[in-house]
Amino acid sequence: MIPVSFAQQRLWFIAQLEGPSAIYNTPLALRLEGQLDVPALEAALGDVIARHEVLRTVLLVEGAQPGQKILELAELGWRLPVIPVTEEKLAETAAGISGEPFDLEADIPVRARLLAAGPGVHVLVLVVHHIATDGWSTGILIRDLGTAYAARCRGEAPGWVPLPVQYADYAIWQREIGRASCRERV
Repeated sequence: MIPVSFAQQRLWFIAQLEGPSAIYNTPLALRLEGQLDVPALEAALGDVIARHEVLRTVLLVEGAQPGQKILELAELGWRLPVIPVTEEKLAETAAGISGEPFDLEADIPVRARLLAAGPGVHVLVLVVHHIATDGWSTGILIRDLGTAYAARCRGEAPGWVPLPVQYADYAIWQREIGRASCRERV
């Protein structure tokens, strides 16, 4: 199993201590007005989840320690649920979705729902657990989603160059540096 980063370990520990909570959810609601290609958006979200391994990672426990298990997109059965809602209920529904806790052992750390309030009025609710994102990463997520959506609207897959480093690579590096530092002190 892939080791977790120190930050992931802290958040996992807090989840074990406090139980299910939405306190570390990072919600984002994007109001989309006009014509929307829902199948293209669903495919684009799948493209982004496939591109960033951390978005399809669960934490499993071996010997009382958490480790990362990166799932393949095909294992997830990824779908973008479309929820009909009135304009008046948009904020309440988005807040409810944002407040659903993640089970870090069973759920990938990203959730998406498309709220349909009428013809040409949608709100995409994305919720990412802090174990997989920070404020800086949100910009990358939105940029990649825009790139993937544009490609899918043209009937193409995004032409991304594979990422040279994934979060799991960082976690492995961080643990190796930590071990090396401890050996130097001895």
